[in-house]
Amino acid sequence: MKRVLIANRGEIAIRVIRACKDHGLESVAIYSEEDRDALHVRSADFAYSLNGVVAKDTYLNIPKIIALAKESGADAIHPGYGFLSENADFAKAVIKAGIAFIGPRPEVLMNLGDKVQARLLAQRAKVPILSGSDAVSDVGEAKKIASKLGYPVIIKASMGGGGRGMRVVESEAKLQDALEQAQREAGAAFGVSDVFIEKFIRKARHIEVQLLGDKHGNLFHLFERDCSAQRRHQKVIEEAPAPGISAEMRDAMGAAAVAAAKAVKY
Repeated sequence: MKRVLIANRGEIAIRVIRACKDHGLESVAIYSEEDRDALHVRSADFAYSLNGVVAKDTYLNIPKIIALAKESGADAIHPGYGFLSENADFAKAVIKAGIAFIGPRPEVLMNLGDKVQARLLAQRAKVPILSGSDAVSDVGEAKKIASKLGYPVIIKASMGGGGRGMRVVESEAKLQDALEQAQREAGAAFGVSDVFIEKFIRKARHIEVQLLGDKHGNLFHLFERDCSAQRRHQKVIEEAPAPGISAEMRDAMGAAAVAAAKAVKY
C-alpha cells in the first residue's frame, strides 16, 4: 500500500492524512466545491474535485469516488466516519475495483451499518438493548409503536451516524412532524430514509466501547469513552476512561461489545 484516498472531509480526513504521513503513505483528498479551500484539501499530497456541492453529488457519489481513486492511482480507500463509512455497497464497489478497503468486510457493514439489523444481531448474541422497533415507514405504525413504548421516544436513522436523522418526541402530537423530518434528514445525509424508534432515556450517558479486529479473527476491545457531552446529538467532548464506571461495569460492557462483534465475525 502506497497511496490512500480518504473518502471524507474535515477533521476525520485530516486525522487520516496525518496517519498516512506517519506511516510513509501518500494521501489523496477529495472535495466538494464548497470545500475547495478546506484544510484537509491543503494537507493532502494530492486533491481531486468531486465537481458538485450537495452530498449526494459529492461525498455520497460512489461511482465518482471510485473513478477519482483510479485516476489518482490510489491503491486503498479509507472511508473515515459518516457518509459512506458504513455503506456495504461502497465497500463492495471499492473491492470490485481492485482497491483495498480500509475497514470492515462488506458483509459486516451490511449487518452493522443498518441499526435495525444490528439490534436483531445484538439480541441473538444476548447483548442487552433498549426497547424499540424494526424499521418504521408511516405515522400510523409509528404511533402504535410509540404508544407501546411510552413517551418520550427517539426516532433514529437506520443508517449512518453523527446525530443525523434523529429526533426526540415528547408526545403523539409531535410525532408526525418529527418522523417526516428524521426521514428527510436521513435520506439527505445517508441516501437511505429508513428510521426506527426506541424508548428515550432521560439523563442517559452515552458510552462507547472501542473494538479492534483483523482479518485473522483476532478481536478485542480498547476500553470505553464517555461521549455524553453533546450538542444536537453530536459529540463535543469524549472522555476516556469514562468517569464513574466501576471495574465490574467496564468488564461487562467490554464483554458485551466483543460478543456482539463476534456474532458478526467483525
